[in-house]
Amino acid sequence: MTGQRIRLLLADDQTLFREGLRTLLSSQPDLEVIGEAGDGEEALREAARLCPDVVLMDLRMPLLDGVAATRRLRAMQPGCRVIALTTFDDDEYIFDALRAGAIGYLLKDIPARKLFEAIRAAVRGKSFLQPSVAAKVVAEFARLSAPAPASLVEPLSERELQVLHLIAGGSTNREIAARLCITPGTVKNHVTSILGKLGVGDRTQAALRARELNLL
Repeated sequence: MTGQRIRLLLADDQTLFREGLRTLLSSQPDLEVIGEAGDGEEALREAARLCPDVVLMDLRMPLLDGVAATRRLRAMQPGCRVIALTTFDDDEYIFDALRAGAIGYLLKDIPARKLFEAIRAAVRGKSFLQPSVAAKVVAEFARLSAPAPASLVEPLSERELQVLHLIAGGSTNREIAARLCITPGTVKNHVTSILGKLGVGDRTQAALRARELNLL
């Protein structure tokens, strides 16, 4: 996507919210709203017609809800990323949306800069969960997880444990750097080391694995 605009489809049954969201997203030179939908069925039709990079999907919509629309859209267009954007942080909504294939889960009170960050991360195939949502996901997976080995072959350093705790809380590399008074580049190196030692591929999996190992 380097040098290209990220093409967005907005799916929400509230016209005023869509209009406000369109205005907000249009303030970013790399984001382009190419279509809107007022229900899940329309979202699928517009996605098939427009082939957006990212769909911002409300979960409670008429005709077809956002979870079902996400599931069908991911089957039809695996390359299209879906971010759930909703007012609901109930466990049922969160897990249903993630199981359906949503790469991110955001609440509508999210700061604008975090919304932009989540969209850009989605295009790169990176998941983005608000801290409150991430905490629910970590807690649920920890509850369901089978017993894990008591320790790692190569233990985490004290600094890596600090970084891991902040990752589990949903902090970005820049936020971790500011909190620990180190550079973002150093944080990136720590994250790479943590993922390698835990044997996982991304930050969400790292938090889940850490819970299994009682590191958090």
